Amino acid sequence: MTSPPFNGTVLPGSPLRLGARFEQGGVNFAVFSAHAEAVELCLFSQSGKQETARLMLPQRTGHIWHGFVEGLGPGQVYGYRVHGPYAPEQGHRFNPHKLLLDPYTREVRGAWDNHDSRLGYRLGHAKEDLSFDRRDSARHVAKSMVSHPALFLPKEREVGVPFEESIIYEAHPKGLTMMNPAVPEKLRGTYEGIVHPAMIDHMLRLGITAVELLPVHHFIDDGFLIEKGLRNYWGYNSVGFFAPEPRYFGPLGYHGFAAMVDKLHAAGLEVILDVVYNHTAEGDQRGPTLSFRGLDNASYYRLQDDNPRFYVNDTGCGNTVDVSNPHVLRLVMDSLRFWVEQIGVDGFRFDLGTSLAREGHGFDRRGGFLDAVRQDPVLGAVKLIVEPWDIGPGGYQLGAFPAPFAEWNDRFRDGARSFWRGDQDSTRFMGSRLLGSAEAFDHAGRPVSSSINFITAHDGFTLADLTRFNERHNEDNGEDNADGHGNNISDNMGVEGETDDPNIRAARAKRQRNMLATLLLSQGTPMLLAGDEFGNSQQGNNNAYAQDNEIGWLNWAQAEDDLTTFTQRVIALRKAHPCLRQTRFLHGERRSTDGLKDVVWLDFEGQELEWHGEGPDRFALLVRMAAGAVDRRGQLEGDDAVLIAINRSDDEPQLVLPEGDFVCVLDTRHVLGEPFGARETITMASHSMMVFEKIP
Repeated sequence: MTSPPFNGTVLPGSPLRLGARFEQGGVNFAVFSAHAEAVELCLFSQSGKQETARLMLPQRTGHIWHGFVEGLGPGQVYGYRVHGPYAPEQGHRFNPHKLLLDPYTREVRGAWDNHDSRLGYRLGHAKEDLSFDRRDSARHVAKSMVSHPALFLPKEREVGVPFEESIIYEAHPKGLTMMNPAVPEKLRGTYEGIVHPAMIDHMLRLGITAVELLPVHHFIDDGFLIEKGLRNYWGYNSVGFFAPEPRYFGPLGYHGFAAMVDKLHAAGLEVILDVVYNHTAEGDQRGPTLSFRGLDNASYYRLQDDNPRFYVNDTGCGNTVDVSNPHVLRLVMDSLRFWVEQIGVDGFRFDLGTSLAREGHGFDRRGGFLDAVRQDPVLGAVKLIVEPWDIGPGGYQLGAFPAPFAEWNDRFRDGARSFWRGDQDSTRFMGSRLLGSAEAFDHAGRPVSSSINFITAHDGFTLADLTRFNERHNEDNGEDNADGHGNNISDNMGVEGETDDPNIRAARAKRQRNMLATLLLSQGTPMLLAGDEFGNSQQGNNNAYAQDNEIGWLNWAQAEDDLTTFTQRVIALRKAHPCLRQTRFLHGERRSTDGLKDVVWLDFEGQELEWHGEGPDRFALLVRMAAGAVDRRGQLEGDDAVLIAINRSDDEPQLVLPEGDFVCVLDTRHVLGEPFGARETITMASHSMMVFEKIP
């Protein structure tokens, strides 16, 4: 198309700050591309529908293309067209007919559709992605927008909650409130809905300390999902690392995200973002050209050495971002600092973290990305959590990440599920999980909180469905129920799905209480999936990534209030006892204060237990805190001790308490976990847990 003439002045500008920066008199544009031959800045009307000018960026400094355009200001809509070789077999996919999103854009104008003009090649051509498509994609893509600098004034961050005191609540930014009748309809499914007083009150009563939100970076819906009438609900399909996803905007629009963070902070709650820097929404060689591919495919992505037409796919999503490239690493680091310094978030959970830590020779715990984050004075002060695996070579790296990174511990998940299901050879592994999985994390000075313990997460069955389904039921995903994990370590108690049998319903409810207590009373950092505290179900779907509907949303109308009360009780118990949230690993060492061991395994007769092989179905765990121990604030913690008794057997044995005054404070046989007073004889219910605290 031919654009109207532009009457403004284009100056060389500066390469120092990437993105579009409003300054007095105009806007400075700067974008990275190592292999481009020219970069065009395309200006659009406020609606984003009409292209008003095309300007060549006049200057190149190293690999940064830049220019200062006089007369422009905040709200200007724009995009890039980049000229260079279209040579897929050499790794280059430049196509100036495709309008590209600025990787540094803070705001997005317009929407994406599934039109095939977004492809750099001609769909259906005999040469497939080796062909070249000359159709203009501008009408079918979202555009970048120049932001006002007043939106991003630096925020002061207070010192966060220590990891060992943290209780993380993983939630979907839309699904959390979409069906909550206590939230006004106009706020449901929005950032603002998350901080409605009804939600704040629920989270505070529950006792969590941090909300971990599934991806909020700007993302798009996959074409194959759109064709099936579905959407990418989870959001692991990023294309804008600085822009909050607009589909969760409420009445405040863009400002709603920062307002959400501020209100959560005001309530004493931290905000952790699930971030996806390992791959982008552009997919493999058959995917669309939206931003990175058209800017510099060979720099942004890891390509196969023997055939750079194809992508390294360690992520299973078609491509892998090459953070070993210093300019790409800078993009990720700039993005992380932006969310901390300008928005105020308190930490990150890195999706498929192994991909970010893999260098050319493989996984490297001292690789560029990990070193860059660790040395950064801004990022080193926030919570850093990795998912320590991907599908690439050597992809499973649990325990291998350096401090201060914490890691999702899938061994805890599988161990707790196996133990309570009654699997053979599961007890001895459960003993390690209760104490923080020292075999994985107790090295190089890492604290117990390095283990992010979870039994459920967004990916997989909910806690309620773990007790209702033996098989996945993902038919609504449109993949013939072939997607999702096949090994769920679940137990339907004899009936698949819902049942009116009161005995099965009671057994399921107690199993949920047992697993919640196991999660919240183990050493390490617990992560609770939103909705598990009240029995939310996804109807057996263990891969609800495309279910932006009542399957994926939390069903507050069917919330089990008794289970919520039980969860509150267990969280309060954890908070009341420092011995349940220690910083150092416990190995049964004798304390200098009184010669007692810091942790002791006991049989039900009160005798010290040595496990050999499988271990018993019933055991007690006595956890102590050394008298006179000093916490982070220099305060004495006292001589804290808790006894956790676990009976997985079908029997109802007598439990002999150790010497000292112990009182029951939790019993999972009861719907609310109510405690009882001291008794001389304690009969423990089958398949249950009891917790006793030592009276000073």
